[in-house]
Amino acid sequence: MWTQIRPAVVSLVFFTALTGIVYPLVVTGIAQTVFPRQANGNLIDRDGKAIGSTLIGQQFDDPKYFWGRLSATSPAPYDASSSSGSNLGPTNAALLDAIRQRVDVLKQADPDNTKPIPVDLATASASGLDPHVSPAAAEYQVPRVARARSVSEEQVRQLVAQHTEERTFGVFGEARVNVLELNLALDSAQPKR
Repeated sequence: MWTQIRPAVVSLVFFTALTGIVYPLVVTGIAQTVFPRQANGNLIDRDGKAIGSTLIGQQFDDPKYFWGRLSATSPAPYDASSSSGSNLGPTNAALLDAIRQRVDVLKQADPDNTKPIPVDLATASASGLDPHVSPAAAEYQVPRVARARSVSEEQVRQLVAQHTEERTFGVFGEARVNVLELNLALDSAQPKR
């Protein structure tokens, strides 16, 4: 009987070591060597401190900053440990109420703006972590941000244009603006007083 069990035990130990220890170490080593920034979460550092990631959205509600797509994660917004959408369907009354509330907040923040509100400012993404908004959503916010920072709308539009990423390989996805990178560029262009 031991002659039949021995090969199974040896195979279990061998493949456990191979797939549970060796393979992860090799893949991690390759990732750290070839793609170190991506392997470490695309973190953005300022003064030696990580302030965010280009892959995960952050909460901005100050009028002088661009606001990102809303997050449906709980208990806190943009919580990467609980990535999820609201799972509310398009005819759900709770979703419609949430959208109305978001639209009201946007209108209160910029009452003079009569442009239609882009859908990505009124709805949450499926993951709840989206770090991007559409160029239309960024354009909608330009007057509010410019007014709050006492700069011209054209200066703000230039920064938006500089931080607009085109479709991946010209084919995949849509044009997008990374909100954290844009807000950091705004702060760099206009130092704190």
